[in-house]
Amino acid sequence: MKAVMIMFDTLTRKFLPNYGNEWVQAPTFQKLSEKMLTFDNFYVGSMPCMPARRELHTGKYNFLHRGWGQLEVFDQSIFEILKKNKIYTHLVTDHFHYWEDGGATYHTRYDTFQSFRGQENDRWIPLKQQVLNDNQNPLNQHGSWTEYSFANRGHQIKEEDYSSAKTFQAGVEFIEQYKDEDNWFLQIESFDPHEPFLVPQKYREFYGLAPTKDSPNYPYYQKLDYQANKADLDVMRKEYAALISMVDHHLKKIIDLFDQHNLWADTMLIINTDHGFGLGEHDFVGKTFFPGYDEIIHTPFFLHVPQFQTLAGQRITEVAQTIDIPLTILDHFNLNDQEDRDGKSIFKILASKMKNHEEILFGVNGGHVGIFDGRFIYMRASVHPNNLPLVQYTLNFNFMRNFFPIEWLKGMKLVDGSRYSNGVELLRINLPINWVDSYAVGNLLFDLENDPAQLNNLKGTKVEEIMVKKLVAKLATIACPQEEYERLGLKNNGFN
Repeated sequence: MKAVMIMFDTLTRKFLPNYGNEWVQAPTFQKLSEKMLTFDNFYVGSMPCMPARRELHTGKYNFLHRGWGQLEVFDQSIFEILKKNKIYTHLVTDHFHYWEDGGATYHTRYDTFQSFRGQENDRWIPLKQQVLNDNQNPLNQHGSWTEYSFANRGHQIKEEDYSSAKTFQAGVEFIEQYKDEDNWFLQIESFDPHEPFLVPQKYREFYGLAPTKDSPNYPYYQKLDYQANKADLDVMRKEYAALISMVDHHLKKIIDLFDQHNLWADTMLIINTDHGFGLGEHDFVGKTFFPGYDEIIHTPFFLHVPQFQTLAGQRITEVAQTIDIPLTILDHFNLNDQEDRDGKSIFKILASKMKNHEEILFGVNGGHVGIFDGRFIYMRASVHPNNLPLVQYTLNFNFMRNFFPIEWLKGMKLVDGSRYSNGVELLRINLPINWVDSYAVGNLLFDLENDPAQLNNLKGTKVEEIMVKKLVAKLATIACPQEEYERLGLKNNGFN
């Protein structure tokens, strides 16, 4: 058996023709609707980048216990299970966070890995202090991160210089070399279409975008009224669409190989993303610091499984989630799993039309905690203006690209393990910060059956009472930290 997973970063569902978009040019994605299963209710769990990848390794939620960081020593990565069972695993990626403090243990779970430098603010090219034009578009991001990005751009002149293009080419070369071999897993992971929306001019021309240094292709995460900034946001959406058109072009190379060598007969293909991106739909730009609206947590997902080939072209309406991908991969390779995970193999949905989940959770550490029951989405905010208590349960001390401040570590305590840590004792670290200001937004409740645009907040209704009970019950199943109940004002709902 063989498997290929093509993972994008920040691929937004509403920008794909498979999900009703009529203006973004993405013919390869459109073709997937004929070749693969299209999932209409696929959702993220732990946000953003590295927490989502931790779910891909473990099949377990992690955002309630810890934020961005490395794999924990007690995590049971399914890629280690593949290796132990002589399934060769290879990663090709330009996702530079794998080589930073907070991601440094992920890529080493694979047998081999290739990386391509230069995405976003990857600290790759030496630079002098860059002076940014004060007259730049106000949507653009300023600061040192952007300076690294501009330095990297100087080495991305032709399309084949782009790191995402190199990533796909490396995937092509692996498949061509090993297509006749058996027992391997290939992960092709493209950082695009993550911001900055840097793309060769030929794709910009699809959307009438002229060459310009003032384009908003490095969006600043902020709350932004759409009507007041409509012109700039519409340009930004076109910038994003142009980048989707570029990755669509490179995705075609992999789909063509599947057609040319009939890999559909014996190779599973997964096409997924870690999350979406807000581009003014609810008057904000970005992700992470804002509620998990549909454009962020409701993601595209495509799946081809040889033994379910007769289902090709169908749409799956059952709810599935990132935590289900690891068990699905193990199922494909006929490997038993003894670990206690939150996810379930999607094969269960395909073989018996049964649900994988009655409810699913989603969120970012310290932000809204969301639950979806197939109709209602409820996002619970902190009841405290300071968003405390906010606690990390961990055995490592890294965020994205630095260590925890010493002040945070002085009060840490060793505590008993739980289901989350597979029974291993771990450290409880109090964070004295307002991580995400969910309190200012408040609770959010939407009926997706009657309000798919999420415009009518139903908080304060009887439905909210029902969803609170469901949330409390679901949190109990994953050994949610007591501090989260207190932060969310759920302490008196059966938990003292």
